[in-house]
Amino acid sequence: MSESIREKRSKDTLGLSGEPIIQISGMNKWFGRFHVLRDIDLTVCRGERIVICGPSGSGKSTLIRCINRLEEHQQGTIVVDDIELTDDLKQIDNVRREVGMVFQHFNLFPHLTILENCTLAPIWVRKTPKAEAEEIAMEYLTRVKIPEQADKYPGQLSGGQQQRVAIARSLCMRPKIMLFDEPTSALDPEMIKEVLDVMVDLADTGMTMLVVTHEMGFARQVAHQVIFMDDGQIVEQNEPEPFFNNPQSDRTKFFLSQIL
Repeated sequence: MSESIREKRSKDTLGLSGEPIIQISGMNKWFGRFHVLRDIDLTVCRGERIVICGPSGSGKSTLIRCINRLEEHQQGTIVVDDIELTDDLKQIDNVRREVGMVFQHFNLFPHLTILENCTLAPIWVRKTPKAEAEEIAMEYLTRVKIPEQADKYPGQLSGGQQQRVAIARSLCMRPKIMLFDEPTSALDPEMIKEVLDVMVDLADTGMTMLVVTHEMGFARQVAHQVIFMDDGQIVEQNEPEPFFNNPQSDRTKFFLSQIL
């Protein structure tokens, strides 16, 4: 897809500003000799919600991990909120302050309470006073519907509750962008809906979101764009209705036939 077509669709069809917050151009990444990402071009506008799907090993998780430099790309450029990601540690820190990430496994500190998990980064990274950090944390724990769990430890919560804490913890940094790496894949089926409901509510706030997931109902409901990746490449990108009802690539058609 050409840049001009993508930008026009973002402005005219999605009703977004068209102002890019993420720009990836000619990006390549290798793990040793394995070429995991191939010639990735992607523009994400402020407030845009992107769902990325594809088979295991297609590079989708690696792609979003490159956006906050958890993985280092070897070729091409990644610009996040007007900051280019290079080896400059200060630039990386500046990007990470504005990009929240929720992982497949919750990555909560088991020895800290839920409230302490949520206030740690704002206090140490943003130098937020403790009382203010706790007020912000309670605001977001309320948003994800578990304020009563603030004084408990992660091991006392269900998987769905822990993932909601992980989302609240990221939001406590007041990020401009949220990345989700298969946030429901480690959950029991009955817990998936409670996490997806929180993500739908978050989408309604206008947050810029990139979500790696196989939850196609969520993609239909929330995404502005759906991306299908295979073999380290973006095979197809489109709005949900044409993506699901009239996929252009045979590879996309086969993938959707297996999961829908």
